[in-house]
Amino acid sequence: MSEATLPDEGLTAKLPAPEGSEAPDSRRLRGNLGVASIVFMVVAAAAPLGVIGGVVPLGLAAGNGAGFPATFIVATVILLLFSAGFTAMTPHVEEAGAFFSYVRQSLGLPVGIGIAFVAVVSYVALEAGVYGLLGPAGASVVELFGGPALPWWLFAAAAFAVTTYLGYRNIELSSRVLAVLLTAEIAIVAILDLVIVVRGGDHGLSSGIVSPDAIFSGSLGIGLLFAIISYVGFEATAIFRDEARTPERTIPRATYFSLLLIGIFYAITSWALISGWGDEQAVAQATDNGGTFLGDTASRYIGVFGADVITVLYFTSLFACILAFHNVASRYIFALARKDVLPASLSRPHAEHGSPHRASLWISGVVAVSVLLAVVFGLDPAAQFYTWFAGTTTVGIVVLLIATSVAVLTFFARDLRGNSQWRVRIAPALGLVGLLGSLVLILTNLSDLVGGSGVLAAVVIGVLVGAFAIGIVVGRKVSS
Repeated sequence: MSEATLPDEGLTAKLPAPEGSEAPDSRRLRGNLGVASIVFMVVAAAAPLGVIGGVVPLGLAAGNGAGFPATFIVATVILLLFSAGFTAMTPHVEEAGAFFSYVRQSLGLPVGIGIAFVAVVSYVALEAGVYGLLGPAGASVVELFGGPALPWWLFAAAAFAVTTYLGYRNIELSSRVLAVLLTAEIAIVAILDLVIVVRGGDHGLSSGIVSPDAIFSGSLGIGLLFAIISYVGFEATAIFRDEARTPERTIPRATYFSLLLIGIFYAITSWALISGWGDEQAVAQATDNGGTFLGDTASRYIGVFGADVITVLYFTSLFACILAFHNVASRYIFALARKDVLPASLSRPHAEHGSPHRASLWISGVVAVSVLLAVVFGLDPAAQFYTWFAGTTTVGIVVLLIATSVAVLTFFARDLRGNSQWRVRIAPALGLVGLLGSLVLILTNLSDLVGGSGVLAAVVIGVLVGAFAIGIVVGRKVSS
């Protein structure tokens, strides 16, 4: 005799299920996540310290210089417009699966499965690729404290083991770990921002964030491209639907709050870092010493100790990013298995933890093979392994956002379902225009994102197109 679990205001009742049948919730994840817990996981996926230390110098050097902070405001507006329709559709999507579920609901199962395959490739690629940054960062931490120079893959292996363990357990354990790490990294950067502002910067606070001349200087397109990249992960709020309290309220609130927190943090911090050097000197510093730009600024304003703390937290920020994307990718696999696209065994939650433990182990296996191949073939962990995989994710995520925007507009085309024209038609349409423009920018500059190789850029596009096509074929077989 099996037991069926019935949700009722957080209480669990156990009733006998009919003989030979499967309990209704036997393929459903369990959790009690609130807005704050989901926000921690989503913001951790965006790796704010990694963005400040890595993407911001690139935006300053190759983008629009002192006007770069304004691109975060533009990116936030585009994604808020997208989120208006995305969250309006949430009450009408009763399964956890994020983009896959939204697209399937509106555009049909085959297209939904195609998008799900693109999502899995995108998230797994980033999770694997970030190990290429985490390994060297871990080596730097050891050397900082006088330890020996160790190979990057040792730190990748250690982080992999912890990620696999946490992914196997209940999602609330991961949430608590991410909360601690994220709070620490935001706190140290906030202290740096405050010190720079209080001291008035190098010679006055930068006005580039509000100056049209600065905003439209250099390459605004490249600046916007780097800004959009920095938000990867915010869209994952809906994947935790089954593990969220009252998802109809929790998911929209977590989405908006995550976007605003990320956008405000990036805009203020990049503006403060520019102020710390002066407009022209900041661009020169980012161009000549991009890899140490954040650390050099920290040493200048909060001393060597502060810079050392940032070095350590940069490592933990990358780990938090890996853990967050691991949880997202595992839940995509779980959702696909629930639709019988993948083996049903992958959609059996852990009896005690309620986690997608088998799907999590499957993702760990794919990531382990990817990292192992990078080591065997001697790829540079950052310049090659990370860059190639991050390029794949960048294109894939923007494609997912575009497909979801089309799904939202299609879903509400004939019936507003009680929403305003602005929320489900105008705002999503404007967001779609912004996302299409971003995709054009990304594809135009994709070869630069993957190390200057046109061949690799073509491979990235080919992999994503192939994933979508395979998903379409599989979806048609499942639905027939």
